[in-house]
Amino acid sequence: MKRYPEIGFAVLGAGMIAEYHAQAIAANRENGARLVAMGHYDVQRFAEIEQRFGVPCQTEDELLSNSQVDVLCLCTPSGQHARQTIAAAQAGKHVLVEKPMATRLEDADAMIAACDQNQVTLGVAFQSRTKPVFQRIHAAVQSGEFGELTLGLVNLPFYRSQAYYDQAAWRGTWALDGGGVLMNQGIHQVDLLAWYMGDPVSVTAHALTLQRQIEVEDTLCASLRFGRGALAAINATVAAAPGFPPRLEIYGTRGGVQVDGDTVTRWWLQDAPEPTPAVAQPSSAGAGADPRGISAAGHVALVADFISALRESRPALVDGAEGRRSLAIVISIYQAAGRIARAA
Repeated sequence: MKRYPEIGFAVLGAGMIAEYHAQAIAANRENGARLVAMGHYDVQRFAEIEQRFGVPCQTEDELLSNSQVDVLCLCTPSGQHARQTIAAAQAGKHVLVEKPMATRLEDADAMIAACDQNQVTLGVAFQSRTKPVFQRIHAAVQSGEFGELTLGLVNLPFYRSQAYYDQAAWRGTWALDGGGVLMNQGIHQVDLLAWYMGDPVSVTAHALTLQRQIEVEDTLCASLRFGRGALAAINATVAAAPGFPPRLEIYGTRGGVQVDGDTVTRWWLQDAPEPTPAVAQPSSAGAGADPRGISAAGHVALVADFISALRESRPALVDGAEGRRSLAIVISIYQAAGRIARAA
């Protein structure tokens, strides 16, 4: 068994999210992480990428044959994740893949199977699970602090301009983006909802393209019913100027919590003498207005957990099965909205 005193990371893709992975690897330097290479399909961009990230840039095939690479971070369009993960697993590389892990369930299953068969670790970048506020809510749900859950609410009033989609040909397409506001932006909140409430047994939804010139939806409303009778609603758009922070609310028979961005605004329990005060001031719009409006702290924690997972021979915090779970919910919502034919 490899001990991993040092762990060599490579990042495939050089867009915005690749910078977060590079920062997270650098922040884990004392934990043994080191960025050894970047990867990109366009050799004409290699010099510019090398200057930006300070390491050699290679083709995908070169990364997979590079003995210094232990972990491959996939920061490529979602529709490419399955093939790249399977190739990496077959080359003996561990994989930390950006959300969504794939655009189709059969692809997610193939990714999980390939990593299992080749005995490599698969992690999915749902960094919200590393944040203390959301871990505290999960612990409260698991301990029954809120009683029996009755209702979950997700509101995602984001703003993404047409220019955001026009900057890359793959954005807003079924083939490579896999969906619109729900698959690209809202899947983080879907992941939290599934973490707290489980898997829905029935779904109804509407998904429309109202304002953006894209193939996929820019506005969506969904209603979910869970096995023990709890309900949840998801409302999401990228056409709410100037952009607002996401809201997550979880309610049960003994209390509930309201979260604005990453800030608890209310935590009320029936048996408590007084409401739990908010943990911080209300957050700014953050990623609601700007895709760069997120902290690197979540990715730093994800990389730290991934390193520990390798050294302890355990699954990553969000493994393939958990990554598949949120993907399955998104796809079920698209099916209910009559959009899955184009998504498939």
